[in-house]
Amino acid sequence: MGRTKVVGPAGRYGPRYGVSVRKRVRDILARRYQPHECPFCGSTGTVRRVSVGVWSCRKCGNTWAGAAYTPRSGLAKYFKRYIVRG
Repeated sequence: MGRTKVVGPAGRYGPRYGVSVRKRVRDILARRYQPHECPFCGSTGTVRRVSVGVWSCRKCGNTWAGAAYTPRSGLAKYFKRYIVRG
């Protein structure tokens, strides 16, 4: 298989769908698989996505609803003080 220098993990789609779509997918996958911080215990790298919008921490065992590809939605940074911590 060829190199995927430009699109990274989205290179699995090969020449299909066009480069602009594959670059968007690259950005989404990079955000999804980066190490996330648990909002409850603060540990980094223990947060995993259970399903779309459902996230869980392996260390403390808490499960919460977030965005589809990140544990917190874009609005969560504005409403941080209203979120009840476990």
